[in-house]
Amino acid sequence: MQGGEQGGSQQGNEGGQTAQEEDIELIVTGEQDGYLVPSSTIGTRTDTPLRDVPQSIQVVPRQVLEDQGLTQISDALRNVSGVTPRKTYSNSGFIYDIRGFEAARTLRNGFDIQLGRGTPTTVTLPNTIERVEVLKGPASVLYGVFEPGGVVNLVTKQPLSDPYYEAEFTAGQFSFYQPSVDLTGPLTSDGRLLYRLTAAYQNSGSFVAFVNSEAISISPVLRDDFSDATSLTLAYEYSYSDQVFYEGLPANPVLFDLPINRFLNDPDGRIDNTTHTINLTFDHEFNDNLNLRSAFGSYFSRGKLAAYRIADFDYENNSASQFYRDQFTSSDYYSWQNDLTVKFNTGSIQHQLLLGLELTYRHLEYRPTSDSELIPTGIDFFNPVYYEGTIPPVEIIDPFSSSTTTVGIYLQDLVALLPNLKLLIGGRYDFVSERANSTFQFIPDPSQNFDSADEFKNEAFSPRVGIVYQPIEPISLYASFSRSFVPNNTLTRERDLIEPTRGTQYEVGVKADLTDSLSATLSAYQITKTNILTEDPEDPDFSIPIGEVRSRGIELDVGGEILPGWNIFASAFLNDSIVTEGDEFSPEGDTLANSPKTGASLWTTYEIQSGDFQGLGFGFGLFYVGDREAEVPNDFVLPSYLRADTSLFYRRDNWDVQLNVRNLFDTQYYESGDSGSFTVFPGAPINVTGRISVRF
Repeated sequence: MQGGEQGGSQQGNEGGQTAQEEDIELIVTGEQDGYLVPSSTIGTRTDTPLRDVPQSIQVVPRQVLEDQGLTQISDALRNVSGVTPRKTYSNSGFIYDIRGFEAARTLRNGFDIQLGRGTPTTVTLPNTIERVEVLKGPASVLYGVFEPGGVVNLVTKQPLSDPYYEAEFTAGQFSFYQPSVDLTGPLTSDGRLLYRLTAAYQNSGSFVAFVNSEAISISPVLRDDFSDATSLTLAYEYSYSDQVFYEGLPANPVLFDLPINRFLNDPDGRIDNTTHTINLTFDHEFNDNLNLRSAFGSYFSRGKLAAYRIADFDYENNSASQFYRDQFTSSDYYSWQNDLTVKFNTGSIQHQLLLGLELTYRHLEYRPTSDSELIPTGIDFFNPVYYEGTIPPVEIIDPFSSSTTTVGIYLQDLVALLPNLKLLIGGRYDFVSERANSTFQFIPDPSQNFDSADEFKNEAFSPRVGIVYQPIEPISLYASFSRSFVPNNTLTRERDLIEPTRGTQYEVGVKADLTDSLSATLSAYQITKTNILTEDPEDPDFSIPIGEVRSRGIELDVGGEILPGWNIFASAFLNDSIVTEGDEFSPEGDTLANSPKTGASLWTTYEIQSGDFQGLGFGFGLFYVGDREAEVPNDFVLPSYLRADTSLFYRRDNWDVQLNVRNLFDTQYYESGDSGSFTVFPGAPINVTGRISVRF
């Protein structure tokens, strides 16, 4: 629950001093409640004070997750400026927009666990998560293939040296209930072998008719501390979710005449996903100046969809056509990361040099899938009658599979030119090779005998340069330049491979430690994304790379303790994300989907510190999201909304109770649109959950 609990993307470290001043600790022995996280590894892959990183990084700590009573980890992102969660069908993905750009890939302890749209992904339960980290702007210098808006890293709970046992039960409206346990401590008398086990089961209905879901998460972790300098950590997570398939409501003004509980899919349609995640991490400190981290990660997911889906909307008749889909999807991912950190001096200049090598392999399959012809009746928006007849004739779609291999070599130097002047410079070179067995990503001309199993090879260099100047100790002024890349894996009509999409960011900002327990970050940025595919005007079966979008904005984030017992976590942003070069499908001047121009959040709690009512407290939050375009091309705007949440809690040494009310004033609002399906997802009405926790 602090900067010392697993530090960030890799194995965690304690402390908030610069790497040049203090050895890197790789073993965590305790936790601390609080809203302030002073250091992280997501920005440099080494534990570094956030004030020394020339890029905006925000961390939502465990205490905020608990105080807000979150039941889905994606809701944590509402607390971060410039980040807008994006709902997808049945909430089956963890997709969001950062600084105007969709980000469909997520890190878990520095390893990729979601590989874009179309991969089976389970619902992430909050009980295993210690904190949520957000690196804003391009992250390719450290993590390879990523969109330019940024990346989210989920940091999981790690073993503790002191025994700790907790059992919780949460229940609420819409038939929601969730029991969970969190157990940790030593397994041997000498304290060398430590463990942690978190487990939860969630079962819930919904405000939407017919929709229900269940989810399971079991996550054991073992750590063997061979010595003060060497440790080996083995972590596993099993996750399962099963839900009624739900695609939302039409992205059209008719939406506002429909009740938010309207269901336009198949009451018997289901989508279920299963994932297995395995991480093995070896940490060794050769001496005070040389450290090695070698980690292996794997992620296996399987998804099954069987439901009637929306094919198209007929707004003149207020109805939708439907077809039946039966689909099985699998994704296997392996990664081996090696980081060598070397500290040395050149005269009075201090260096922390990082040399890294990452090897990844991903295999994605869409196994035989069948799509039926349109059902004869369709479904009426205002008087839905759900089809119960025979499934129409089906067409078997050819299986699709792809295999992607990536080799990434990176080098970074964090240089202390002076005690108050720091330079961060680095670069990563990636070699990406993908082989696909179908024409899933392009439509070749059969007359040219194109072999769809050919291999696509891409290379890219992703640099980052930044500087931090600290005129006085609590203030950091910074500026940075960074780039990102995403392979296009598409051919022109001349049979040439199109170069990767590139992102370029310029960012300046101020980071301030307002007090010892309260910090703030103010940043301004411009991101340009180029080489975006658009339709070839001379042959619509092919693409050309002329598209460009630009995002500009200002962001403010504040977090920490104002006075003893009074915590705050707040954010605000302005953003302008537009298409600067496009086509009829992405017209020039259009705003990017799900990208509000304004947004803000405020969450604050107060807990009585002494007296007869010690431990009694309350929380209150406001979450504002401005107008957003639901899709591109822009033809439908989702209105702005302001949602209020509140909580009441009572905490004792070994137990606590908590009541959370979300959407306190029962505001009707719409969370996001999905350009992929041209649908909109309404937000939940007022709802209440209660939680009781017992600790030993």
